[in-house]
Amino acid sequence: MGEAVIEERKTAAQGWFRQLRDDIRNAFEACEDQGGALRDNLPPGRFVETPWERKNEDGSPGGGGVMSVMKGRVFEKVGVNISTVHGRFSERFAKEIPGAEEDPRFWASGISLVAHMHSPKVPAVHMNTRFIVTSRSWFGGGGDLNPPLPLDEDTADFHAAFKSACDAHNPDYHPMFKDWCDEYFYIPHRNRARGTGGIFYDYLDTGDWNDDFAFTQDVGRAFLDIYPKLVTRHMDEAWTDEDRETQLVYRGLYAEFNLLYDRGTRFGLMTGGNPEAILMSLPPEAKWP
Repeated sequence: MGEAVIEERKTAAQGWFRQLRDDIRNAFEACEDQGGALRDNLPPGRFVETPWERKNEDGSPGGGGVMSVMKGRVFEKVGVNISTVHGRFSERFAKEIPGAEEDPRFWASGISLVAHMHSPKVPAVHMNTRFIVTSRSWFGGGGDLNPPLPLDEDTADFHAAFKSACDAHNPDYHPMFKDWCDEYFYIPHRNRARGTGGIFYDYLDTGDWNDDFAFTQDVGRAFLDIYPKLVTRHMDEAWTDEDRETQLVYRGLYAEFNLLYDRGTRFGLMTGGNPEAILMSLPPEAKWP
């Protein structure tokens, strides 16, 4: 495959992640405008951008990204970050990455989102998609719902949105990626799942790049369609102090997974990414019993 084709694919993927970021931010700010009846003392939130740059070990430019964080009256803390980084894997880390032992150079672009809500009735959520290039290339990502107070209707609607995206490309995708999500977002030392699931996929390279890219776009669109609906469904419901306590303890579990097991956290730190952007996933407040 020629360098020109690879560069075209990089440009297309990077452009999509930026567009998805913008669309999600607009949808979330619309929720802020519509909601918050129980928090009228707070104005509607707006995203604040913080660009960052990365340096390789030899001091050469290594790409960077933009943090977009909002703290409002519906979203207690939400980050919708994009990044595009490049450089060389360390010899130790290269052994863990497909295609990197042959050539340690890498390029990676993606979007990463985590939302922690004021209301315990509104589920927290995580979503990310990415395109990675070494001597090979692939897509990865997914989304999973993290409600402190799970509701069957919300879980069913969230799963249905991703099933529809999967089924449009391959009927085997949803059962496979749903199971992978359940296995991945499991906290071994707690003997429990982190949330109520979704989909997770990695190393997606079917040989049809256009379809793999289209699928990754549909994953982003599915998230953009379903999650704001869940937010508006519950954002103005009353909650109790007991509900808030449940939410804070659940956030402790969420933080444990992200610090101990999350691939994205490890990849970002091992490749010299911005720690603030990488650790954006952590909740603003949490408790341990």
